[in-house]
Amino acid sequence: MIEIIPAIDLIDGRCVRLSQGDYARQRTYDASPLDMARRFADVGIRRLHLVDLDGAKAARPCNLPVLEAIANATDLDIEWGGGIKSREALSDVFSAGAGHAICGSVAVRQPDDFRAWLTEFGAQRIILGADIREGRVAVSGWQEESALTIDALIDSFLPDGLAEVICTDISRDGMLAGPSFDLYTRLQNAYPQVTFTVASTPSACPASSSARHSTNPASPFVS
Repeated sequence: MIEIIPAIDLIDGRCVRLSQGDYARQRTYDASPLDMARRFADVGIRRLHLVDLDGAKAARPCNLPVLEAIANATDLDIEWGGGIKSREALSDVFSAGAGHAICGSVAVRQPDDFRAWLTEFGAQRIILGADIREGRVAVSGWQEESALTIDALIDSFLPDGLAEVICTDISRDGMLAGPSFDLYTRLQNAYPQVTFTVASTPSACPASSSARHSTNPASPFVS
């Protein structure tokens, strides 16, 4: 089974879409994030993916009021990404209502902190963000590239109980071109113990979608 997880990208508290992660190629939508979240909840969606694009650039969460509003108004299980570079920021995100936190840059630059968070908060709440461009993991809101491959990054945290990874092929993000099936199939086959959330084609509404796949027999979401 595949679970569809709608994604809302945020800049200045508004729904946006970037093309290939380029902040200069931004489309802003009229609908409010809260209205979109309520619409998703009304049709039975259970989990929502929120991305703080301001926070990704600023290295701190910038749109927490949006998270708080959605958490207070709906029963959605919210996963939050963007700006989580410290334990204080992580705690703020959970306090604002997120059930899961996506950490990418900190996993690359401060791997010991990421390991500590896996232990303290639990692998079911801490998700590794490993978005790639030309085979390398990108960080800081996709503005910089690291020397790490996604496989090397995943391998480094498996001994610490890593259970979930979200991966986007940046070259296809926001391009209405669909997922990189070959990449995700390879990752699933290579890491059957890990649940992967992958970016899918953005819809016509002001939010994109993710398809959550898993080859983990213990997970209810199996492709």
